[in-house]
Amino acid sequence: MNRVVSAIFVAAAITCPAVGTAQDRLQVEFLNSGKVTPTTLPFSEAVRVGDTLFLSGQIGVRPGLEELVPGGIEAEARQTLENIRTTLETHRYTLRDVVKCTVMLADIAEWARFNAVYRTFFSPPYPARSAFGATGLALGARVEVECIAVRRQA
Repeated sequence: MNRVVSAIFVAAAITCPAVGTAQDRLQVEFLNSGKVTPTTLPFSEAVRVGDTLFLSGQIGVRPGLEELVPGGIEAEARQTLENIRTTLETHRYTLRDVVKCTVMLADIAEWARFNAVYRTFFSPPYPARSAFGATGLALGARVEVECIAVRRQA
């Protein structure tokens, strides 16, 4: 019995460092290009872990400024998605790499109007998505979208 227990401990000691080594290879990079999100804000525009890119929430601001575009939900949605595209491309990803989006709308009644704009940026197969109504979005925005992208293997 003691030999079996000893063998298990030896096997665990041999294999555990290999597992830890694989996880150590996943580098975490905090990214701020300044192309869309001002670098003075207290968050990263994106974080890359391995081949996965996590984007911070984007709103319909003019790139590099903290100023919303005028024109309501459609204009803000378009600018928000352009900002997402710019951030993705800056870090060598595309909209086709997006696997999940979370959409926050100041008024959930604007969901259909947002979807009309969203469809001009994404096509089937669509990323997984959640959408919900939220009050108090940054700068009084009508919409905020955060995305996760995974670089596709060639």
